[in-house]
Amino acid sequence: MPKITYLDEEPIPGHFAKPAKAKEFWIILVVVALLMGIIGGAGSLVLLSNNKYLKEKLGINLQNLNISQTTNQKIVLEESSKVIDSAKSVTPAVVSITTSKNVMDFWGQVGQEQGGGTGFIITNDGLILTNKHVAQAGDTLSVLTSDGKTYPAKVAALDPTNDLAILKIEATGLPVVQLGDSDALQIGQWVIAVGNALGELQNTVTVGVVSARERQLTAGDGTSSEQLNNLLQTDASINPGNSGGPLVNLAGQVIGIDTAVAGNAQGIGFAIPINQAKQAIDSYKKNGKIIKPQLGVRYVTVTPEVVNQLKLTVNYGAVVLAPTGQTAVVADSSAGQAGLKANDILLEINGERIDEAHPLAARIAEYQPNDEVTIKYLRGTVENTVKLKLGSTE
Repeated sequence: MPKITYLDEEPIPGHFAKPAKAKEFWIILVVVALLMGIIGGAGSLVLLSNNKYLKEKLGINLQNLNISQTTNQKIVLEESSKVIDSAKSVTPAVVSITTSKNVMDFWGQVGQEQGGGTGFIITNDGLILTNKHVAQAGDTLSVLTSDGKTYPAKVAALDPTNDLAILKIEATGLPVVQLGDSDALQIGQWVIAVGNALGELQNTVTVGVVSARERQLTAGDGTSSEQLNNLLQTDASINPGNSGGPLVNLAGQVIGIDTAVAGNAQGIGFAIPINQAKQAIDSYKKNGKIIKPQLGVRYVTVTPEVVNQLKLTVNYGAVVLAPTGQTAVVADSSAGQAGLKANDILLEINGERIDEAHPLAARIAEYQPNDEVTIKYLRGTVENTVKLKLGSTE
């Protein structure tokens, strides 16, 4: 019996192969017919695309056929275009900040220590927003604008409770950024970081997403540190020198100020929400300095570790507590006058809970000096409420 061969095998010599050839003939015929159908269909589409009458009669919308690009390709092109447009709109108002100060070395010789950071112009007459740790890094400051001009800068105001500073340069007609709404941000939303990477690569653009919101951390430079609250977390690369630079959405609006990175991680950066900065800007424009509301307590946010350590009966709030040698309740402050004491656990302000995601400082920052608020607190096992007027700090 002859061996049955597949179409990709050769017939065995000496065996009858005509049936296979006949089969091949019909298969080839079918293939040719299919090819002719495809060619004819493509030709019809070309004809239809050039014939308005036929398109109207047949009701064919060729744009819906998506012949030239896939949906994914279109999405990529659209997102890339938005990144390009956003970067173009914001970079003219992004500046590089150089700091310098005199330092004495081991042998008593005086030399210059230089640093670098980023800022962005918020008024066309020369107000610039940046990080406080950038502004305080040197005795003298200079600003390099995107058009290559250099200006001496001075510190106009420092935020007493956040890592924000306002600088001033003497110039007019400057490009400015557009400030967005950081409260409207969604996790997973695309963002762009722009800054003076490594202190020398001006207007470097990196792209990522909002990874998380309302993060709390202690940030420092090795010599000092401060507690930062309600931060945005992003995986857009933030490098040394990016501090104080804008975090921008795809509409070209600044929604955060790059301020810190997680040194023991890959691609985790943090930014101060722009809505917090708006309060500081408004205060400066109104008062000539940044004035913030103040309660007048030192505290520890309640976490599972704090619950276990202090044997607490609640798992949220802020414990009025201070390190050894410091006062938990500041004398003559709003809290002191209202009768709050060490070891009280502050639970709510105006009915809004105080917890890890909404720490006391963030809750207080929602108000203005002299605003009246109602605080619920736990003293021992008894819940109490007290009304008080917030003080101010500057």
